[in-house]
Amino acid sequence: MALTLAISPCPNDTFVFHALVHGQVPGAPPVEVTYADVDVTNTAAERGAFDLVKVSYAALPWLLDDYHLLPCGGALGRGCGPLVLTRGAAGDGTGAAGDGAGAAGGGTGRAGRPDRADLSGATVAVPGDRTTAYLLFRLWSAERPPARIEVVPFHEIMPAVAAGKYDAGLVIHEARFTYQRHGLTALVDLGEWWEGDTGLPIPLGAILARRGGVDPAEAAGWIRESVRQAWADPAASRDYVLSHAQEMEPDVVDRHIGLYVNEFTADLGDAGFAAVEALLGRAADAGLIPQTSSSRATAWTS
Repeated sequence: MALTLAISPCPNDTFVFHALVHGQVPGAPPVEVTYADVDVTNTAAERGAFDLVKVSYAALPWLLDDYHLLPCGGALGRGCGPLVLTRGAAGDGTGAAGDGAGAAGGGTGRAGRPDRADLSGATVAVPGDRTTAYLLFRLWSAERPPARIEVVPFHEIMPAVAAGKYDAGLVIHEARFTYQRHGLTALVDLGEWWEGDTGLPIPLGAILARRGGVDPAEAAGWIRESVRQAWADPAASRDYVLSHAQEMEPDVVDRHIGLYVNEFTADLGDAGFAAVEALLGRAADAGLIPQTSSSRATAWTS
């Protein structure tokens, strides 16, 4: 029987799971893969739709009764956090959301100072109400005047902000490398804010194994072997990654993989689990998500 897997079409996911999807991991079953935006997989996971599924860490409180959190295969790191974007180039006065606009692009610069950013009364497009990006945004903006929020498919956010449909947009992944092409400015780097406030890496996307559907220890072993093969021979997955990269140029694909596939992809480790616990703990204390037992989140072999 095939193992059902749901991941995004983003380069970090296809790079990591290439060997597993293509039957190159010894002992792993055949895989039936579905590619979908993380907001879609968050919802599908609530229905128990897949054996292995990529979801937002922010969605874990609604999923851990039915899924094990695996310690590998996800997206967690440093310098890779969500950005809040506004229209207009840095310093030209056309940004619609305050005076904090800066020149952070491609992960190489710095966004505007988070303490100066002002989104009061602005309409902000976000990629999903249970995404980690939106949860980080809510934590960051908790003591600021409220903004109006609208959920928009991720790939539509930058064009819509550029066209003036929204005052600001919350973006993730490859948008770090491409937003300036849309004439947008980074108002806030929420990952920079999170790291500065906590000293911890940024927990973005998790891999879950359905309870009763797949053994979590076996699944973690398959994923780690898939990661090992990806690093050992990056060229082997090249065509597969590019075919799902949604019109990203090869250079952007390479930068995307380099940023989001890192030491935490192979093993969350103590720092990774501490980051997950901090995110869920802070959000629960703020009343943004249900309380989650730390042992439930980390005891993936139970």
